[in-house]
Amino acid sequence: QVQLVESGGGLVQAGGSLRLSCAASGSIFSINRMGWYRQAPGKQRELVAAITSGDSTNYADSVKGRFTISRDNVKNTVYLQMNSLKTEDTAVYFCNADIQTKFGLWRDYWGQGTQVTVSS
Repeated sequence: QVQLVESGGGLVQAGGSLRLSCAASGSIFSINRMGWYRQAPGKQRELVAAITSGDSTNYADSVKGRFTISRDNVKNTVYLQMNSLKTEDTAVYFCNADIQTKFGLWRDYWGQGTQVTVSS
C-alpha cells in the first residue's frame, strides 16, 4: 500500500508565499517522476510542475519564475515553493508520483489534494 499525503495549503494574500509538501509512504521501492497538479472550480486538472528522479524539472508557463519544485529522495517527499501568488493560483493542488512498489509494479499515485486560496 502506497500513500501520498499533502500539506501546506491555506489562505494567503496576493503576493504572498506558500510551501506545499507531499510525502510518499508505504511499500516503496523506487520513485521516478513526481509532480504537482491543480484544479480550479469548473476547470480541468492541469500540470503545475514536475521533477524527475534526476532532478530535471518542467513548469507550466503560468507559474514559471514564481514556483519552484524540489524533492528529497531520502524522505520520499516533493515540495512546491510558491511565491508571488496570484488570485488565479487558487485551486486544489494534487501531488502525483510514479512509484515502483516493493512487489515490482509501477503505478501512478495521487494525493488527496490540498486547497490553496489566494485573496486579493
